Amino acid sequence: MTGTRIRLLREEDWDEVVMLEERAYAASGLSEGETALRSRHRASPSTCFVLEHAGGFGGYLLALPYPLFRCPDLSLAEERAVPGSNLHLHDLVIAERARGRGLAGLMQQHLEETGRAARYRTLSLVAVHGSQVLWTTLGYRARPEIGLPASYGAEAVYMAKPLEHAVTDPALESSSGAEVG
Repeated sequence: MTGTRIRLLREEDWDEVVMLEERAYAASGLSEGETALRSRHRASPSTCFVLEHAGGFGGYLLALPYPLFRCPDLSLAEERAVPGSNLHLHDLVIAERARGRGLAGLMQQHLEETGRAARYRTLSLVAVHGSQVLWTTLGYRARPEIGLPASYGAEAVYMAKPLEHAVTDPALESSSGAEVG
């Protein structure tokens, strides 16, 4: 897309990130605040991105390694990175002015490419605001049996998907990708 670029999140982006996150989640009680958001970035700066679109801030994505079938509590900051084979898509918000252009899918695709390059085996997320329909179309599978922290509310759903890796050696074929579930 012309005029669209995804790059790593930088210090000067935080005012926009915090403002956009609050607009997206405050009314539903899911806003975490700047301290918690920054802690997610500190846990994995190489998997947190900003979308530049049409000359302005178009959105952000925060992802961090997290054990499969677990997720960050919205009410708590991250103390440290948790290494593992799962990359958790913690938050993806597109600015109001940029919605309806497929940019969330573009950000998701960028995260998948980043995850594959770093050899993660799975991606996970918590779907809120009824967004599990969107995430299902992007290959995620709902895992309603996975308990979530109360901070997500009663309607949230844990979801996960395997990250398929290109197989370059036929001997590795049986170990490529990961089963979720």
